[in-house]
Amino acid sequence: MECLWLEDQKISVKNVPPPTPTKEEALIRLLLAGICRTDIEMLKGYRPFSGVPGHEFVGEVMHAPGDSSWEGKRVVGEINLSCGECTQCRKGRPNHCEIRTVLGIADRDGVFAESFTLPLANLHQVPLSVPDEAAVFTEPLAAACQILEQVRIRTTDVVLVIGAGKLGQLIARALHRTGCALQVAAKHARQKQLLADCGIAAIEPGQVSTGYADLVVEASGTPEGLDLARKAVRPQGTIVLKSTYSGAKDLDLSSWVVDEITLVGSRCGPFTPALRLLEKSLVDPIPLVEARYPLSKGDRAFEQAQKPGVLKVLLHP
Repeated sequence: MECLWLEDQKISVKNVPPPTPTKEEALIRLLLAGICRTDIEMLKGYRPFSGVPGHEFVGEVMHAPGDSSWEGKRVVGEINLSCGECTQCRKGRPNHCEIRTVLGIADRDGVFAESFTLPLANLHQVPLSVPDEAAVFTEPLAAACQILEQVRIRTTDVVLVIGAGKLGQLIARALHRTGCALQVAAKHARQKQLLADCGIAAIEPGQVSTGYADLVVEASGTPEGLDLARKAVRPQGTIVLKSTYSGAKDLDLSSWVVDEITLVGSRCGPFTPALRLLEKSLVDPIPLVEARYPLSKGDRAFEQAQKPGVLKVLLHP
């Protein structure tokens, strides 16, 4: 089968044997996959990885040896594969399993391939009314919904999202539903227009005031974005970190302590509410699609995805 292969910080197209599912797994035919910021950061050396990258997908179950009722169904899937037995798993934190593998990120081939495997326990069936172009956004939309699981947002809160890229757009749409006073720091005209189409206010990063926001979500994935978040948050406010990026960041933690800033790391989120938002058309991510490429042109797809202001780039077999 054809796949994209990441090795030594380079993307190439390869032909490899298709995987064979175990009794607990499904063999899934790729319909659409999305390139996200983490994929790009891995290309830059965010973490050691050699194999098939990619974790955002919608696919069709071709074969499920342990439960044939899944066969033929459209699915999306959670990316963390847990053991179910370690301390974190037993305490209800499987996404933090001590020996977990992560689809296309850590010790597990991902979805930028014609077919791939994933445990049945990780799968969610896609509602019939949700098109593939929307379903492929389930994983990042779930990550956006995770913020609502971690932080209480009141209608009186002033909230700033820094970054209006792929994830920032989804975060803004999810938080907008709380009725809070929401702004998004955005650089590019198309990003601002997409926000305006949803009734969300966009401001230039240079317009961000000092110490005014109750909650700041850093979704730019840049050190400059974190500096801007620290500037914007009020004393005793909260900063949510929603990005991964390669490299280190020096912080003057004294001011964080003095101002009693709460720092929240936020990663994967719940698929069920994300699918519900898509099914009820409460969030429409399809306007975020920038381009589509076949797997055979995956190198060009990654080049496109890394251009400033570009939103979601999709891959298909």
